Amino acid sequence: MIWLGIETANAPLSIAVIKDGKVVAEIVQNIKLTHSAGAMPAIEEVLANAGVKPSELDAIAVSEGPGSYTGVRIGVTLAKTLAWTLQKPLVGISSLKSLAANAALYDGFICPIFDARRGNVYTAVYKGRELETIIEDYHDHIDGLLERLQALEAPILFVGVDVDVFWHKIVEVLGDYAGRVPFSHDLPRASETVRLATKVELPSVDAVHHFVPQYKRIAEAEANWLKEQKEKAHE
Repeated sequence: MIWLGIETANAPLSIAVIKDGKVVAEIVQNIKLTHSAGAMPAIEEVLANAGVKPSELDAIAVSEGPGSYTGVRIGVTLAKTLAWTLQKPLVGISSLKSLAANAALYDGFICPIFDARRGNVYTAVYKGRELETIIEDYHDHIDGLLERLQALEAPILFVGVDVDVFWHKIVEVLGDYAGRVPFSHDLPRASETVRLATKVELPSVDAVHHFVPQYKRIAEAEANWLKEQKEKAHE
């Protein structure tokens, strides 16, 4: 079975082709290139390097969010367009779980973090090799997350390039309970997105129409609009 994996939920980009449980080709990069300009060429490059025609794909896996609103939207749009055009099933995987999979050999608590700006994060907590969900994907201020992690009273392994933004505060609150993966494990990998996708039942091709991103928070423009409507209602 041949899979295409697409990971664009945040600044890093990863595209992979997996054939019969083996990585054939993969791009993992964290450079200043917008996904609108870089994602499709990367898909074409990986397919070409793997010697795989789009029509030979059996399924597509995409990180469905949360993360950057634009990044998630671009990845999901590309994945849906390809899946429907090629008439292939599409599987969405949490971008946080996909990142946490980089640390899946760790038996303890794993906490992936994406910077959501203004001191906020997209995060979750998983445990062990099977990535058991301890705290569901959600959006919170870093202080709220650290309060919940303190209550676990156990070592926490953090993963993600955005951990840098909050590391000082994390250590300040959790002390020796806080640990980090090696920097080489901080970037999400589309191959992990595919690996997780192979563990779920393939949906029908018709389900592509109903596939939606999982933002976990409304876009800033929509939030501002709702705030304006509430203010007008109280005038």
